[in-house]
Amino acid sequence: MTESRSRTRTRLPAAERRASILAAATEVFSEAGYQRGKVSDIAKRVGVTEPVVFQNFGSKSALYRAALDHVTTSVAAHLNGSADDGRPVPEVLAAFLDPAHMDRFHQPGAHGFLFADAGTLARDPELGAALRQVHERFVEVLAGLLRRGQSAGDLRDDIDPHTAAWWLVSFLSGRSFRAAVVPDRDRVEAELTRLALRSLLPSRNGEEPVGS
Repeated sequence: MTESRSRTRTRLPAAERRASILAAATEVFSEAGYQRGKVSDIAKRVGVTEPVVFQNFGSKSALYRAALDHVTTSVAAHLNGSADDGRPVPEVLAAFLDPAHMDRFHQPGAHGFLFADAGTLARDPELGAALRQVHERFVEVLAGLLRRGQSAGDLRDDIDPHTAAWWLVSFLSGRSFRAAVVPDRDRVEAELTRLALRSLLPSRNGEEPVGS
């Protein structure tokens, strides 16, 4: 009787099981990427079988898309939450784009690693369209943040927030290229980040902002 009870696994409510699978998938894909991430590893972390994972999400690609959407929501909440707490938008952007933070953000196991992995799959026939939508959603998050900064007078009002948001995403996606080819990377990355942030700021004392 005791042995039978010890083998009984507590069944989670459906919503909790789905959330636990999504959390495990986010971890696995953030560590290994889509191609190397295994559904068997996700199932093992949750303590369920692979069929249970597929019953909840249908396919590995659907689970990957859900993980990306989950990460985008998390990053959006962090950025908007910082602004909601009263931090000026330039400070929020400076903290997010800080090279040391970006290095941590893009390490295996971190959210940025998952974003970078998704960028390599943009032309995938099965995933491409959905992944482009995820990036478009992140651009809208950044554009909304930029509009807040413009409304407060902290950012230039002569730039289109949507275009500037795509520019920032492009700046971030170029980190892997710069890491591979740029000498004295730490110094150059810090200077590029400074220039990127300064180009968004209003002119002072009649001076033209950088990038104008």
